Amino acid sequence: MTHRLALLGSAACLLMATDLAAAPLSDAQQAWLDAAITAYEPRMTEVAQTIWANPELGYLETGTVALLSGELEANGFTVETGIAGLPTGFVASKGTGDGPVIAILAEMDALPGFSQDAVPYQQAVEGITAGHACGHHLFGAGSVAAAIAVAQWLEDEGIPGQVRLYGTPAEEGGSGKVYMAREGVFDDVDVALHWHPASSNSASQGWSLSNVSAKIRFYGQSAHAALAPEQGRSALDGLEATTHMVNMLREHVPQDTRIHYVISNGGSAPNVVPDFAELYLYVRHQDPRIVGEVFDRVEQAAMGGAMGTGTRVEIERMSGVYSVLPNDVLGQVMDSNLRAQPAISWTEDETAFATELAETLRAPGDFASVGTVDAYEFGDVGFYSTDVGDVSWIVPTVGLGTATYVQGTPAHSWQAVAAGGMSIGHKGTALAARTLAATAIELFQSPEVLEAAKAEFDAARGDAFSYEALIGDRLPPLDYRAPAAQ
Repeated sequence: MTHRLALLGSAACLLMATDLAAAPLSDAQQAWLDAAITAYEPRMTEVAQTIWANPELGYLETGTVALLSGELEANGFTVETGIAGLPTGFVASKGTGDGPVIAILAEMDALPGFSQDAVPYQQAVEGITAGHACGHHLFGAGSVAAAIAVAQWLEDEGIPGQVRLYGTPAEEGGSGKVYMAREGVFDDVDVALHWHPASSNSASQGWSLSNVSAKIRFYGQSAHAALAPEQGRSALDGLEATTHMVNMLREHVPQDTRIHYVISNGGSAPNVVPDFAELYLYVRHQDPRIVGEVFDRVEQAAMGGAMGTGTRVEIERMSGVYSVLPNDVLGQVMDSNLRAQPAISWTEDETAFATELAETLRAPGDFASVGTVDAYEFGDVGFYSTDVGDVSWIVPTVGLGTATYVQGTPAHSWQAVAAGGMSIGHKGTALAARTLAATAIELFQSPEVLEAAKAEFDAARGDAFSYEALIGDRLPPLDYRAPAAQ
């Protein structure tokens, strides 16, 4: 992106100025934090397991929201629900209004098609059709644990400031944070913290991919496919003509562009000319401008596919997210706090579980890495998309990943669901909670670091930047996980 080199050049200078200004946790504060998280850890695990056993898809996380917000209310937070027109969006706040506001993000939605028991081999759970293949049950529970600890520290120490837990629904394709960002719910936040389940421990900060997704729906005329095919106009033909052109387009787009899709509805019977078909498609690139340009070409292909097959096409943009804007000042604070926490260690039973599960992985990793922290890096590009990106262009944002999966496990896999439903996932979650809380506490007592992070953030965005959501003014797609309408 155009600001990337400016960010990389400015960050080092800003960090040199803040090295002496940081106020990391004292030994006494670290001991207090460790005790606080340890005391809450059984309940954190119970919350995570309840969500894991009852997976809810995007914008349908009603039970999960009730559980997470209930935990926060029980610990003195004020909870506001229905944020930004999202029935499952909420903000929980605790503290005073005369100091910094630090947000902790909490994701909570599951993915369809990942029913899996907590065993090291593939085994679906009867009656369950979704699963937490991205570990958002851990994400939500760990973030709540961190927020509760930080709020208690603020209260005990009489420190001015407010901690907020943002319950952000539908990260998996529904762009919940984007609608919250568009409505300004992050505008008065000083710093936003987040984390994500992973197969290693790292606070490296880098770019993600900007992303636009859409449902492209074709409408034709049904007919008997053998007796009267000439009377039919196949919606599936329109769709397949479009995917053919999209696949040719791949050769003529900028490097690192990603285009992927599924046919979410292709008709119901081969002897009936389908009068409805639906394509669910994503376009990704680091630069949101390129995403927009490529998606425009996809739209032209869809219109051509419809024209050539005598069908009609409707295109509904489902989501659009910015790339994550990394912050080096905050990243180094997060990295330092990650390294200060007790290392993860596995029991013999956990190692046996990991050993058996690793046999199902294409590229299993080194189990010893669960107790280490990866070297800190800044500025690389990760080939994924997240609605955290929009938050990061509104407020300085920093995140980390912790080892909740067996090393080598890819996200969005049954192996991720399995490890996330047992103690391997829980231990990684506790490490994330400790690191988030420690980072928030350090920032509350380090105003110079907050100012340096904001200066880096402003320089990276540039003076002319003005946030505009890529989803435009559309309403949230609250039914995007529902079966395609006909």
